[in-house]
Amino acid sequence: MESLIIEATEDSPKILFDTLSNRFVISGESRPENAGKFFTPVINWIIRFEETLSQRKQEKNIDLPLVFVFNLEYFNSTSAKYIKDVLLIIKKFVDQGYPFIVEWHYDKRDDDMLDAGNEFSDTVELKFEFVEY
Repeated sequence: MESLIIEATEDSPKILFDTLSNRFVISGESRPENAGKFFTPVINWIIRFEETLSQRKQEKNIDLPLVFVFNLEYFNSTSAKYIKDVLLIIKKFVDQGYPFIVEWHYDKRDDDMLDAGNEFSDTVELKFEFVEY
């Protein structure tokens, strides 16, 4: 499956889902005018990626963990709904035995972003690794 790369704009985050390195990153600010229009193709890509995971599992070709990184400076409430949707899909993958690590990056001065990560982690019942910068 091809990697997914969407460059950041003033209002939308950068998406870099690299299937070769098994690193999937959402970074920057997320406040697109139409969050559904922005996130729907991203979510659809993740759902389709399950076929690749299944194939890798059958071939016993999932040695390294798949790392999903959230490195957001800001996100609005509409984006939060879609971030939760992404996390629920990852949770489903983890429950199926796929080796995902979720990293939540946050500025050490930004308690709100740390709190948001903790809330997402609790809500979707998925362990996060918190990375302070």
